[in-house]
Amino acid sequence: MVTSTLAARTLRAAAAVVTGLALLAVPSAAQAANGTVGVRETVCADSLFVRTEPLGAWMGTLYAGQTFTVKGPRQGGYIYGFAYGHVNRNGWVQDGWFC
Repeated sequence: MVTSTLAARTLRAAAAVVTGLALLAVPSAAQAANGTVGVRETVCADSLFVRTEPLGAWMGTLYAGQTFTVKGPRQGGYIYGFAYGHVNRNGWVQDGWFC
């Protein structure tokens, strides 16, 4: 009986370790981050609208892999900066979508 209880505990512990390792091996969604003022950030979102002001008119779209230099300030979940690529101008983007 003692042997079967010990074997059961060992088996459960081994299963927990294997499960934990399997979870580490599964790729997770990209972890997006807020922009850092003064840094040219890379866009992680599939697309990110560049606006004239927070919640303002659309003036272009940045796509994953394109860059945005964060100038600040932050306002209502948006951040001001320079959008490179085909936008190539200053504007506001929703913060929290940078790699």
